[in-house]
Amino acid sequence: MSRAPRADVAGARTDVAGARTDAGQAPDEPIRLVVSDLDGTLLRGDLTVSPRVRQAIDATQARGVSVLVASGRMYRSIVPWAQELGLGGPVIAYQGAYVRELPGRTTGPQPPQAAGALLRHRPLDAAVAREAVAWCLGRGLDPHANIDDQLVMSEDDRNAADYERSSGIEARFVPDLMAELERWPTKILAAGASGRPEALLDEVRATFRGRAQVTVSHPEYLEFTAPGVTKGQALRWVARRLRVPIRQVLAIGDQYNDLEMLAAAGHGVAMGQSPLRVRAAARYVTGSIDEDGAARALEALVLGQAELPEGVA
Repeated sequence: MSRAPRADVAGARTDVAGARTDAGQAPDEPIRLVVSDLDGTLLRGDLTVSPRVRQAIDATQARGVSVLVASGRMYRSIVPWAQELGLGGPVIAYQGAYVRELPGRTTGPQPPQAAGALLRHRPLDAAVAREAVAWCLGRGLDPHANIDDQLVMSEDDRNAADYERSSGIEARFVPDLMAELERWPTKILAAGASGRPEALLDEVRATFRGRAQVTVSHPEYLEFTAPGVTKGQALRWVARRLRVPIRQVLAIGDQYNDLEMLAAAGHGVAMGQSPLRVRAAARYVTGSIDEDGAARALEALVLGQAELPEGVA
């Protein structure tokens, strides 16, 4: 694992080469909370989690360090993975726009609830959402909406089957997506050819500046949430709620939507396959998803195990 200099979240820094950090070197203060992205960080492209990552998570939690998920996914799409991996709550969903306890868990005065207590929700203005849908359609992207933790898709959405498969959620198909946006959605997601969302990112951010937060969560996904919504902002909120100083938080992620979270955490770890701007915002760079990078980060920074093999970027 290499240690990279901190960078402004706008990506002004481009150098990520730094002095190598011994994997067994403990942080200045003990890590008390781990917040991890899901897709591309814990979850591989074939929707599986490697045995090494599972073992590292188990060992981390056995030490009394909580592991939570922060994802762009819907809450209902995150819950099965969080439960399968034995993770704690609350869950940060929709890029930070939605924070909810796992079913049957609470971290506050609320009694346990079957669906988990909703702690925080910052939806996107309906008029801005409609404009975002029109903007995406005009550039050949296929948008859909998340409303009340439901997946709402147009009947002619070309990416519907793939998205339902990857999210594990069945969509509600409608003839007119615009008509559904009289209510404020939590998020608008538009799918396109790999690389197309990133190519459009600067343009769309300029167009919606101050009215929507726009990010890329996957090479094929462009996402719109309410202004100021980021995983980093939600991470700070959750850390305060759990009374964990931000300097004792380890965050792991791999995409533009993780950038603010990695910059905010005391120990931000970028996956090896992350875009350069994301790696530049992190304190550490670990191996890729295929190299069990998340496990290597936990082994090095939480568990204090042997030094990582040479060649980990």
